[in-house]
Amino acid sequence: MKKIILVLSAIIFVSTMQAQFHFGPQIGYTSSKLTTNLSDVTSDMKSNFMFGAFARFGEKIYVQPEVNWLTQGGVWTESFDDPLENKEVKMTYKTIQIPVSLGWRIIDLKVVNIRLFGGVAANIVTNKEIEMRNIADPIENADWKDMIWQYQVGAGVDVLMFAVDVKYMGGLNELMKNDIKIDGQTISTKSNLFTVTLGWKIF
Repeated sequence: MKKIILVLSAIIFVSTMQAQFHFGPQIGYTSSKLTTNLSDVTSDMKSNFMFGAFARFGEKIYVQPEVNWLTQGGVWTESFDDPLENKEVKMTYKTIQIPVSLGWRIIDLKVVNIRLFGGVAANIVTNKEIEMRNIADPIENADWKDMIWQYQVGAGVDVLMFAVDVKYMGGLNELMKNDIKIDGQTISTKSNLFTVTLGWKIF
């Protein structure tokens, strides 16, 4: 992971020395899910809104770092014949997310351009909440990691001063520090996220 950060930092430095620059705020919609390794545990999505800011360096090839504030999480459910016996864990965590993307303008016109991009994102967890039902072994806030890494891929469209990005972010590391068990089975989980953002290039 450190090598990836060093490479992206070098790309940003080179881009800032010789390229056009844009900056602006952005807002968006997010849909997050915590995938698990257990086939009998289903995972539901949680929807939220986000806000942040982005910068863009480059022309045909560009680098885009961002800082976003958003809420992620998901719901695990293990179902039984009697609904009252269903086991459920609802996890919600607020993060400061710092994605860095390397992108390519595949169509570049005067007023419209279309882009493809990919990269990595660091998520600094600032708040954690857990709700549980029928869980024998409780999950504690201390069981969660405070830094979560994701990869990202997506596409975007710029129209005049507005930028719309659609992005999928998949978990790179486990969310939990310690082994978590449901009915004696160790469960592992990663954080996945789908986002749609609208940015305004103020310059």
